[in-house]
Amino acid sequence: MSLILALDSSTDACSVALYADGQLDARFELAAKSHTQRLLPMVDELLQTNNLTLRDLDAIAFGRGPGSFTGLRICMGIVQGLAFGAQLPVIPVSTLEAMALGYYRANPDVTHPVLVSLDARMDEVYWGLFGRAGNFVSALSDEFVMKPELLSTQHVVQSLSGQFIAVGPGWHYPAMQSLAVSTIVLDVQPKAEDMALIAAQVWAAGGAIDVLDAQPVYLRDTISWQKRQRIRNPN
Repeated sequence: MSLILALDSSTDACSVALYADGQLDARFELAAKSHTQRLLPMVDELLQTNNLTLRDLDAIAFGRGPGSFTGLRICMGIVQGLAFGAQLPVIPVSTLEAMALGYYRANPDVTHPVLVSLDARMDEVYWGLFGRAGNFVSALSDEFVMKPELLSTQHVVQSLSGQFIAVGPGWHYPAMQSLAVSTIVLDVQPKAEDMALIAAQVWAAGGAIDVLDAQPVYLRDTISWQKRQRIRNPN
């Protein structure tokens, strides 16, 4: 039996989940600006409810991004502490992939690809295209960060001719909404339960890694990160 703990704080949402050989137990909260205070107590509650300790686990999965810089760093720091202490491997999971899986799980009859987008702030969006692959999803594109108006210039988007489901809060930009002739679903957040399911598949394939090798995925390069810091701290 595989036991995998999953954590995510990549957006305003904060979630944890336990995968126990096909069964899920999860906690989800909208906890903007209080991830630091909520994530560990949620982990403790989940483990205690299931009469487990960290050392009973096989691995820890986490939302590796893209998403909020602060949220990703908070989650990464907590995962590092937990994994180091219990000597556990980790499994990074794409937040966009988790959102795609969550949408398909909630809408089992949907066969269209989903184009997932998160607001990256600074008038940019993170996005990636995914398709249904049995009970999971497959990536149909890389993951990107760009201006909303540039999405229409991407070949993979043009090739869809609007025949996709637009998923995620990044789709609030008018420049993007005109691209989707089908459904737009804004109220979708990454959830640890979907990350746990993806992580279980990765674990079964031997894809867990050492916590020392785990890194958040910001998508923005160093120059963009430094520019953001200068805007926040002009002095």
